[in-house]
This record gives sequence, structure tokens and C-alpha cells, in this order.
Amino acid sequence: MRIAVMGAGALGGYFGGRLAAAGNDVALIARGPHLAAIRERGLKIRSPRGDLHLPEMAATDDPATVGPVDVILFMVKNYDVESGARAIAPMLGAETMVITCQNGVSAHQRLGAVIGAGRVVPGVARIPADVPEPGVINHSAMWDGLSFGETDGRVTSRIVRFRDALREAGATAVVPENILHDLWQKFISQAALAGLTTLTRLDIGPLRSNPDSQALFLAAMHETERVGRAVVPDLPEGMVEIAWKNLDNLPDTMHASMLDDLNAGKRLEVDYLSGDVVRLGREHGVPTPIHEVFRAALQPFKNGCPGTASSIAI
Repeated sequence: MRIAVMGAGALGGYFGGRLAAAGNDVALIARGPHLAAIRERGLKIRSPRGDLHLPEMAATDDPATVGPVDVILFMVKNYDVESGARAIAPMLGAETMVITCQNGVSAHQRLGAVIGAGRVVPGVARIPADVPEPGVINHSAMWDGLSFGETDGRVTSRIVRFRDALREAGATAVVPENILHDLWQKFISQAALAGLTTLTRLDIGPLRSNPDSQALFLAAMHETERVGRAVVPDLPEGMVEIAWKNLDNLPDTMHASMLDDLNAGKRLEVDYLSGDVVRLGREHGVPTPIHEVFRAALQPFKNGCPGTASSIAI
């Protein structure tokens, strides 16, 4: 298959590298020092599922040099969805499938508004990975799941073909019965995890072990679940319980990537996590007081660290 990865950071680099090693024609769309390192030294993946070094990994910052492909893994940050959608135009052929992998529940609709909803397939990535240095992907656990599917639940030939390609590459590909349910299942935990770990600057361990912060965590997830039921009325029962069980199995040192972005002074995706809980709650008449606080408190940081010339304590 001809595959492009738009936004080849930790997740995109991992899946792109696995697919390339399995013999697919893969191009990574990257930028800055990460792109320079891949061009100079290739792509390295460190993983308990097997290390890889791809010395001739194709990488560029110009999608026009790639041309039409079969599949685009669309892995830009949420705040880059619209600009990324315009940038991938040269890679769109008549049958190109574009899989979204952003946090939250709105990226596939926003992307579809630019390139056409029929091209877009919602996806959910569940993989702990980071970029410790340019050109290197660190995958830190055995799970590396990518679930994706048509919004109407059909298992189409394009879904089957890419599922099989991922599995042949040694990655975990899942085609759920209802991808919208899967999006909301992750969102229920992700929005709370991002809001709480970023605001408190804490890993999940202390938040789970303290009764008050644990209660707040659970209340934030229930709040998102209520919004989800207003948006997708047939959501399964017990989604918070499932989400909490998954969170309870995470290492104490786990936190949301938004906390890493905050600590690095980068832009935050808060408008598409707690922000979307609030926006959708307002649209459907569901109160969201907890996520209102998360969203509002993080607004000064959403474009990066605001900084101050001086400070006065009172």
C-alpha cells in the first residue's frame, strides 16, 4: 500500500515505521529537527515489541512531493486539523482514505468539513510513545492499538485492507462494531485525565490515591458520559466503570500528553478536550461545571506559556 503519515511524531512515526518495515511504501510528513534527523540517520523505534532502524525512511515536509496515496494517517495536533487538511490535498486520490487519530471526538467532523466526509474514517490510538530525541521513537509498553472504522459501522474493503496491513506489520489493528462508541470510551477518560493531570501538574498515581481527587476524577468522567449520551444516544452502559478500570491499571507515573506540552511551553489541546465537553454540553443542554473549570483555568496556557515580565506576591 502507498501510505502517508501526516504529522509523524511519536504515534505517526511508530505506525509509519512498522508499516514501512513490512514492505509498504510509506512517506512521513514531518518538520524541524525530527525531519532532519530522519533524513540524516533514518528512523529508530525502541519498543518491547521489537526495535527497528529504518535508515532509508522516506520523509518530507512537503506533501506535494508525495503524490496520491491509498491511506493517510492524519496525526497532527487538534489545533492543526484545518491547516493540515488543506496541506494534504496533493496526496488525495479518488479513493484515498484518511484516518484521524486525534484526542477527542470532533476531529473527524472538522477534517471532513474540509476534504469531504466520505474520505474520512475516525480512529482511536492507544499507545504510550514519545520522541526522546529527533529521529527516535520510544514505545514504552506492549500495547500499540489503533482502532478505526466507518461511522455507519460497515466493514468496507478499504477498512479490511488497511487492518490487514497493520496486522502484517506487527501492530494491533482493531475494527470495532461502532467507532463512535470507541471514540467516546476513550474521551470519557482522556478529557478528565488531561484536565486533572495538567492543572495539578501531577501523575495519575497521587490523583488516584487521594479520596478527594479520585472523587473529582470520577465526577469529571460521569459529566463527559452524560454529554456523550446526549450526542450519541446508544452509548453502552457502564462506560465510566470501564474507563476507571483501565485508568486504575496504568502505572502511577502516567499522565496526559497535555501535561508534557504545558511543561514544554507548547500549545495545549484543551479546547478539544474539556473544551469540547463544554461546547457539546451547551449544545445539548447538559451542565458541565467541572470541565468548565478545567477549560477556563487552562485557557491562559492554550497558546503556550504566557510568561510574565515580573511578578508580585501578595
